[in-house]
Amino acid sequence: MRSGHLSDYFRQVAWKRLTAVDADQHRSHQHEFGGVGALRTMLGEEDRRNIPTTFIYLADDDPEPLREQAWLSWYDTRRKQSHRGPEYRLYFPDTVVSDNATEGDLLIIGVRPDDSLMAIIAESGSTIAGQLLWLFGVDHAHPGYSVKGEIETNQLRLEFASRFILEELGVDVESADDDYLDQMNKRFGSSFPGTREFSNYTRETLGDLDIKGDPDGALMALVEREEVLFRTFERHLIGDQLQEGFDEVDEFVRFSLSVQNRRKKRMGTALENHLEYMFQELGIRADRNPVTEGKSKPDFIFPGITEYHDPAFETQRLTMLGVKSTCKDRWRQVLSEADRIPDKHLLTLEPSISLAQTDEMRRQRLQLVLPSRLHLTYAQSQQSWLLSISTLVELLHDRDSIARSSSIE
Repeated sequence: MRSGHLSDYFRQVAWKRLTAVDADQHRSHQHEFGGVGALRTMLGEEDRRNIPTTFIYLADDDPEPLREQAWLSWYDTRRKQSHRGPEYRLYFPDTVVSDNATEGDLLIIGVRPDDSLMAIIAESGSTIAGQLLWLFGVDHAHPGYSVKGEIETNQLRLEFASRFILEELGVDVESADDDYLDQMNKRFGSSFPGTREFSNYTRETLGDLDIKGDPDGALMALVEREEVLFRTFERHLIGDQLQEGFDEVDEFVRFSLSVQNRRKKRMGTALENHLEYMFQELGIRADRNPVTEGKSKPDFIFPGITEYHDPAFETQRLTMLGVKSTCKDRWRQVLSEADRIPDKHLLTLEPSISLAQTDEMRRQRLQLVLPSRLHLTYAQSQQSWLLSISTLVELLHDRDSIARSSSIE
């Protein structure tokens, strides 16, 4: 399996915080990113370049990034003044991205392998801004540009968290394992199998997992393997359609959206499938998607929905676990599920959620749970609060054993 490196997708990057002049179109009549002297090592010293650029704006509350294809103009304003040193400017056009940018937002300009650029603006203080800083190995950003030259291939090998963030940018990360393609063709034919069937197949390809000794590692192994197998089979199934092309732009857009939606839905369901399997293997009683109140159907209730609806069963022995592969603003949905349980748990695979978001989770009595490997993407001040899968398993075992003892007595 080829996991790749960050340098496969970005050769160089620069970053800064937007100033008021950068962000305010009325104050920057020429639509200029200021303070660009440091970019000469990245963009070169030609008199003028119009560089194809993908502009992206990201905010936690937006379900999808804002995106527009345009250009950045790299321009030496003193090119005809040989007696004076060069003075470069970086101009940008009006786009939906520039319309949304505000002072303090994070700007990252990345050079792609084909020499095009990606200009990424992330809302100040947002989770995605923190994820981007983590992805590129940056501690903080200032109003002036910082530049990272040739990205260190050996140090920035892509793992789950980094692939997750690149996918948010619309960068299609290569993750395929053709060794299993013939086997999947024979087993599933020319269409995608059901999500549970595909998760079962994933576990077969991995063989024995140390679920009891390392539940965190086991879950990550299962999720990563299913993602690779799914992308491998998906690439095969949709290849013919891509080769044939599309008669209309709208047809291509609909096709692209259907691919993205299927990926997101399957990731969340696959995560639940593997957790359900692991709970069974660990001897943890649980009901998946039971009805608590009204139409509320939390992902997991422990030890079960019968105990939940039994008023004589002690509330402190009940546990509710929400499962979301990505949180964004949707984590609040969990708060309205399982009214009887005031302290709720949410398991996610999303790296580097902002301090503002995790602080609000704590105020809302929502405990975040992640595989231990993803804890390292969070700030030190957050890591002591996060729960690992193994810690959650211990908690569930303790509560279930007490509940069983109480019922015997």
